[in-house]
Amino acid sequence: MAPGAARRARRRVRGAPPAGARARSAEDWWWDRLVPSGSGYHLLQSDSMLLLLPGPGPARPRAQRRAARRAQRLLPAAARAPAAKARPRAAPAPEPPRGPDPGWGDRIPLEILLQIFGLLVAAEGPMPFLGRAARVCRRWHEAASQPALWHTVTLSPPLAGRLAKSGAKAEKKLLASLEWLMPSRFSQLQRLTLIHWKSQVHPVLKLVSECCPRLTFLKLSDCHGVTPDTLVMLAKACSQLHSLDIQHSMVESTAVVNFLEEAGPRMRKLWLTYSSQTTAILGALLGSCCPRLQVLEVSTGITRNSTPLQLPVEALQKGCPQLQVLRLLNLMWLPKPAGRVTAPGPGFPSLEELCLAGSTCNFVSDEALGRLLHGSPSLRLLDLRGCARITPAGLCDLPCQELQQLHLGLYGMSDRLTLAKEGSHLLTHKWRHSLRELDLSGQGFSEKDLEQALAAFSATPGGSPPALCSVNLRGTRVTPSTVSSVISSCPGLLYLNLESCRCLPRGLKRAYRGQEEVQWCLEQLLTSLPSSG
Repeated sequence: MAPGAARRARRRVRGAPPAGARARSAEDWWWDRLVPSGSGYHLLQSDSMLLLLPGPGPARPRAQRRAARRAQRLLPAAARAPAAKARPRAAPAPEPPRGPDPGWGDRIPLEILLQIFGLLVAAEGPMPFLGRAARVCRRWHEAASQPALWHTVTLSPPLAGRLAKSGAKAEKKLLASLEWLMPSRFSQLQRLTLIHWKSQVHPVLKLVSECCPRLTFLKLSDCHGVTPDTLVMLAKACSQLHSLDIQHSMVESTAVVNFLEEAGPRMRKLWLTYSSQTTAILGALLGSCCPRLQVLEVSTGITRNSTPLQLPVEALQKGCPQLQVLRLLNLMWLPKPAGRVTAPGPGFPSLEELCLAGSTCNFVSDEALGRLLHGSPSLRLLDLRGCARITPAGLCDLPCQELQQLHLGLYGMSDRLTLAKEGSHLLTHKWRHSLRELDLSGQGFSEKDLEQALAAFSATPGGSPPALCSVNLRGTRVTPSTVSSVISSCPGLLYLNLESCRCLPRGLKRAYRGQEEVQWCLEQLLTSLPSSG
């Protein structure tokens, strides 16, 4: 038999009633094959269609109901349409009316939002954060508009440093924005900084005098066109203004003097740039116009002034008796000769910080330092970097007993000077109980003297560990045994500079930051000690 004929024969046998079903009709056989018995269905058969109709009967089990649903799907669409139309559809449930979703930003209470904004303003400043936050939603706009958040502001034209015409146009544009911003936001402004203003300083400060009665601090950096009337107007309008920083700005000395005469009794802090006009300003200070001044800083500008500043030390002590911080940075200055008067001045009894650091060698001597500090027992920070004429014996005679920071580094000038080789131990033995930072970089102390000086930290009084956390020994003759001793004796050491130390092995002459790096340096030094011996 051919393969095709065999397949057709198997299909006929597979679809026909079995041989043992002769007693039953073909209709009974198809009924049992398609629908289980007792299902309650009637079988209608024609030449071209087999139809199952549901009939009344008892409750059907789950399998029968599933078979009935399958059979129902076999019906034509025309037969199913009347039944579908007969079943009434359930009316959809009415949806609740929906309003505009306010978003999660409106759900935060205003008090919590103000606290969050306050933390961000303290870390990043009010701009540009508050300006962007005001665009999020109404609640954020309300929070960002609170004047309490606008207590510290820095204003700088966006086109600073470009062409003069573009810069003036940018200043006018920013001024127009400030005319509506200041009355609504700056009522509680306390600290204001203006940077790179060339032509519109007077209108801006006029707005400040009208809208910022609580201003306490004003900084003008790289600003031009500050007139005497401008500062006097500001001093009269802002009764709480007590700090003025005009470093690196073009300000006439008459403007500053008039300002100090108006606001002098309440002045606390003053920052100046040394120029030919500084003498007039210092003359006002010497005349006791600022008796409550606490911070005075005078530094050089971009163009260095080679004319030394003569500072009448005793007159300054009388004019500013409450001075706590005195900084003469990168200046060539000389104490004015005392003349025939041999009695010392009143001193600075409240002075806590004296900074005379400079990039070049200056003329400060032990005698000038003694005139400045003979009445300052509360001194905590003494920065004498570049003061090569100061000796350890002169420092040891100072009255301060709780010095915490001592900086004596000589950067790039030790090769041209004759430096002291002994005396460093006088410093460490006097302040070993309180010293936290020590800078001896570039000093010419011998190996033995440095060993004796740093050994003082291994025997602190009372048995408590030393407070030393920063040591700069760059360019000194410190030895590996001395360095390992100071690291072992100071568990809180966080910074150690050993650059250009000629007595140390190669690979270790660098700066170490953090306890892990400092301890790694100790391990390397301990392993190198036997071989070096």
